[in-house]
Parts: sequence; C-alpha cells; structure tokens
Amino acid sequence: MGIKICTKAFDPWQEVQLYLHSAAAMAGKYGATNVFIGTMRDFNEGDQVKGMTLEHYPGMTEKQLEKIVAEAIEKWPVIDALVVHRVGDILPNEPIVLVAVWTSHRGDAFDASRYIMEALKSRAPFWKKELLGSQVERWLVKNTDGYL
Repeated sequence: MGIKICTKAFDPWQEVQLYLHSAAAMAGKYGATNVFIGTMRDFNEGDQVKGMTLEHYPGMTEKQLEKIVAEAIEKWPVIDALVVHRVGDILPNEPIVLVAVWTSHRGDAFDASRYIMEALKSRAPFWKKELLGSQVERWLVKNTDGYL
C-alpha cells in the first residue's frame, strides 16, 4: 500500500509507473488495474474558480488514508493500492488525487477504487478554500458530491 501527500504538482501516470517499478513482487499477480485521477475544475457551485488551497492535518491525514485503503483490502481481494493526494495551492487542470488499485479481476478493482475515493472525500481530513474572481475566497463545508 502506498500513501503519498504532495505539496507540488504531480504527474499521476508517472506516480503509477514509479510505484509499479518499486513493487516488482506484484508483477504477474494482478489482472486488473483501476486508476482514478481527480483534477481541479475552474467552476464550482455556479461560480468561476481561479484556484484552490487544500489544507490537511499532517500525520492524521495519512493515517486516515491508510485506514480507508485497509478497509477496501478487507472488503475486496485487493493486491495493492496507491493513493497520492495534493495539498497547498492548486490551479485548474492540475491533478488533486490519484487512486490506483490492483486486483485479479476488474469488478473488484472498480469497486475498491470507488470505495477508496468516496471514503476519502467524506472522511479524510482535508479542507478546501477556493479563490473566486476579484480575490474573493470561500471555505467549502462539503464537497460537490454532497458528502460532509
């Protein structure tokens, strides 16, 4: 299992490749890989968004992400999983989150990946502040999917 918090922009495809190279023991053991990449939009709640600051609680955030991935591993036969999440100042089109899951079969990969992403959105300690036009800022109290 890999959990990584980044303070700078990251290339999700490079992260997957680097992880696979470091997990050589996994070679030949998986038949499905599901990759989800979440990127920053330039709109939210009907407003144009110029940028975002994403804050987290170091140590606690990683522990919560580890717990979420461990739950997915208990529910599905996950061989391995990787979560990379961005914090700090983020611009539209930049990746915010990467969830990669390796399993024997595609259904388990899809289900586990979705579980990790939904749990991350609702339970991981991240706080978002959006920068709107004219230097107006607002803290988000829920994500756009309706989870608190």
